Amino acid sequence: MKRTLTFLIACFALTLAAVDAAPRKLLIVGQGSDGHPPLTHEFMPGARVLEALLKSHPDIHSTVVNGDEPWTDGPKLIDDVDGVVLLVTQGAMWMQSDTNRFAAFKRLAARGGAITALHWSVGAKDAQYIEGQLGLLGATRGGPQRKYVVSQGDYKRVDPKHPILTAIPDFTAYDEHYYRLDRRADIQPLLTVKIDNVDEMVSWAFQREDGGRSFGFVGLHFHANWQLPVYRRLVTQGVLWTLKLPIPGSGVATDINPDALKVDGKLPPPAGPAPKKTAATAK
Repeated sequence: MKRTLTFLIACFALTLAAVDAAPRKLLIVGQGSDGHPPLTHEFMPGARVLEALLKSHPDIHSTVVNGDEPWTDGPKLIDDVDGVVLLVTQGAMWMQSDTNRFAAFKRLAARGGAITALHWSVGAKDAQYIEGQLGLLGATRGGPQRKYVVSQGDYKRVDPKHPILTAIPDFTAYDEHYYRLDRRADIQPLLTVKIDNVDEMVSWAFQREDGGRSFGFVGLHFHANWQLPVYRRLVTQGVLWTLKLPIPGSGVATDINPDALKVDGKLPPPAGPAPKKTAATAK
């Protein structure tokens, strides 16, 4: 009897180890144009960039899909993965506008799944979607109180020891920053940008009560910012953390084939206003 019990315990331990060693299945949801100018809100190309960044991580199996409506197969796809990354327009509304889709996101959260939202995946124009996304993501924006500014931002780390911020310094980048976010009290702010003399949260981590993890970053309005190694590291490590995968002490590698960063075969110019011409440089 004792040998049988020992054998069963060993088998159970091996089964748990095998399950833990299995690659995490990640669904990366992008969308087509939402009417923004070219090289902004390039969500499908952005999804492909993230897919390329994750190829060097054998413990993640990524699938990129287009979430344009009608996304009827969405609930089934969500039910089959360990985590979801959103690069969509009005993400709070998009998550909740289909009852079956929202139910699938709730099931993902209930089983400790990973949720990441980037740029306009955070929030919606209508305030009615605030509460639904708050519970899943930890922060959002909606209604007339939502704010944004396009500016050069000085990004400051709030908790430099958080795993997502491994090997990430304070940095500067030009982007569209959402601010005055609605947020839960139990999230961990990661990065702030000073706007109107207030340190506004622009990235955060959320260890949910269901045991799952969520990560949000409001940047990446400009597709060109994928060319910034610090952005690539931040997003990749955010995804790894939500999937409960280790982050190396030196930070993840940010190398990528430049072709993966192109849109329509060309690298976008750096984000920000074009340099002013002077008498010496004007042609």
